[in-house]
Amino acid sequence: MTDTSRPDLLAAAFEAERDRLGAVAYRVLGSHADAEDVVQEAWMRLARQDTAAIANLPGWLTTVVGRISLDVLRSRRTRPEATYGDGLSELVITVDDGDEPGETVSVADSVGLALLVVLDVLGPSERLTFVLHDLFAVPFAEIGQILGKSADATKMIASRARRKVRAAERPMIARREQRRVIKAFREAVTDGDFEALLRVLDPDVRLTVDTPGGEVVTLGATAVASGARLFSGAVARHRAVLVNGLPGYVSWREDGTPLSIISFAVTDDRITAIAIVANPPRLASIPLPAPTPDPA
Repeated sequence: MTDTSRPDLLAAAFEAERDRLGAVAYRVLGSHADAEDVVQEAWMRLARQDTAAIANLPGWLTTVVGRISLDVLRSRRTRPEATYGDGLSELVITVDDGDEPGETVSVADSVGLALLVVLDVLGPSERLTFVLHDLFAVPFAEIGQILGKSADATKMIASRARRKVRAAERPMIARREQRRVIKAFREAVTDGDFEALLRVLDPDVRLTVDTPGGEVVTLGATAVASGARLFSGAVARHRAVLVNGLPGYVSWREDGTPLSIISFAVTDDRITAIAIVANPPRLASIPLPAPTPDPA
């Protein structure tokens, strides 16, 4: 290979892998913009690398994309400006008119909840391991190199991730029962009834709040119940809605300005996940129904 042809051949080899690398990064991060950034960073690192020392270019690139993606996942907890997945920024709100659809809704059938399961329920190491191994068949030994763990330890991480995903994919109860559980939650919040909140929350419930300062995550029924009481004071009116197909409601302040959008995952009569958008600029960008009270 001549000096003039080497850059062209390297670029061509990378372009042959670009779509696959983008698919890996997107499934790990849940954001097209972040995935594109990760792939571009991988190219820049490759361009600086002595490629003669790379025996397996696809494997090398997968490892690099995995490491960069893991860094992005971890940094989201400390960077207020971080992007938390396309699912949070592309909410579709429709009025829940109260009609009973007559079928049980599955977690896997809802794009919004599928993103919640993969992106919110799994921690960074679990998410990376689940995507790389279960979706792209990357060996545990190679994933372990990214995580700095042994192959056996990585297998345990994958097993834990699968259990969480399977639990979230259990069939959900019918919408009428979902409404009943959510109504009980709202009443408990309004009354400040801590014990009633604990009864309606799954022990491992996850609360994710999109705030002006970034995303805040709270884990466990006790912690979520303690924080839930903070939301009762400023709420003047509610309206039942579907948030990307999930049951929830929009809340308004007394002056008519939106306070929050809340969606729930309900399984076996318990709330397993709550996602809240309480970021005013984000709320202003989402088309909302008229602020009329919930029907009786």
